[in-house]
Amino acid sequence: MPPAPAEGHPDTVDVEAAVRGDRAAFQRIYQRHVGRVHGAVYRLAGYDHARAEDLTQEAFVRAWQKLDSFRGQSAFGTWLYRLAVNVALMDIRARGADPVGFMDEDSLPDHGETPFCAAEREELEHAIGRLPPRARAVLVLHDVEGWRHEDIGLELGMAVGSSKAQLHRARGLLRKALGEDS
Repeated sequence: MPPAPAEGHPDTVDVEAAVRGDRAAFQRIYQRHVGRVHGAVYRLAGYDHARAEDLTQEAFVRAWQKLDSFRGQSAFGTWLYRLAVNVALMDIRARGADPVGFMDEDSLPDHGETPFCAAEREELEHAIGRLPPRARAVLVLHDVEGWRHEDIGLELGMAVGSSKAQLHRARGLLRKALGEDS
């Protein structure tokens, strides 16, 4: 995770102003961070554009509401990102797609080769989106977002070994979905 911002960092200045009710400052925060937040929730939402848009907006609404609870113990972007991931994970749970649930491996689509071009990237995104929610969450958080298993375990309420097992399972399901030999 990045270090806490130095005094005078745009986030520091804008957060202080936004806490005092400055909506323009919060708009600058939004513009600076919306890409990363949307990217994370988009992947966690199984590449569902509409859901990702809703979750992104929900994350920023919650950030506005909780802005005064930001204590500066980490970079603001890190705090916001964690809040957004929590919003996405709560959405997974609320939809009854308990992250511990599993999808029957035989119901996964059979696709082509390992993705390298734009068309194949779309195929990869589709395959990731079809993973069971918990396996998808662990894969995205670990392989895409760069989280450690310890952090994933804490966030998802599972043991480190379970996180590693879910990642192994997710990668296997992904290989199968993409038609690769295991």
